[in-house]
Amino acid sequence: MKAVIKSIARQVIPASVRIKLKSQLEGVEYTPPVGEIKFGNLRRVKPISQHFGYDRGLPIDRYYIENFLSLQAEDIHGRVLEIGDNFYTTKFGGDHVTKSDVLHVKEGNPDATIVGDLANADNIPSDAFDCLVLTQTLHLIYDIRAALKTIYRILKPGGVALITVPGISQISVDEWKDYWCWSFTAISVQRLFKEFFSQENVQFDTYGNVLAATSFLQGLATEELEKQELDVRDPSYQVLITVRAVKPE
Repeated sequence: MKAVIKSIARQVIPASVRIKLKSQLEGVEYTPPVGEIKFGNLRRVKPISQHFGYDRGLPIDRYYIENFLSLQAEDIHGRVLEIGDNFYTTKFGGDHVTKSDVLHVKEGNPDATIVGDLANADNIPSDAFDCLVLTQTLHLIYDIRAALKTIYRILKPGGVALITVPGISQISVDEWKDYWCWSFTAISVQRLFKEFFSQENVQFDTYGNVLAATSFLQGLATEELEKQELDVRDPSYQVLITVRAVKPE
């Protein structure tokens, strides 16, 4: 009788459905066979958004950036330097910040207290900052080693640099597209930073997975994925690389 039921099932239920049911019963993630993938709205050669998801909600890389900074919030205190504005300094440092400085590469930014380029920044004082918040900036600087030398120089002894850089990413279409020089991997970032900071004073991490990377490239926002989907970390799909670097006392 069982043999008859199995025979009927094979005739009535498509092979792809049988494979999927078998995978679910065995607790194995189902992999659709060739020709069975359903791309839906993602079957397109232009992304859903070219603005990193800002026009749809919170960009996925910003979700990861904020997770990183929230974990390191105790480092954001004293005199803090941030790039472009002091949004993260205020959000995560709060009352622990005694002086907030903003560095911008061009004249005209009303938030900037210092105008300069990290790769050529003799006007930034040495041993001055308890914390540097540097998010999504190093990829815009061709001479990264000069920038890292500046970062080390301007931190106070015991000061902390909290840095994020893009891994898997589109290139921006705004004013910064002509400055976008690099995307990184954890290995490249580790090798660069260890030229300036000793190994015991630098911590690295990665955020992202294949779903997050695909969604980010399409310009989807954080709100369009589940938290448990975003929080899975697969080092083969590095959307964001983070660095916590401490200048020795």
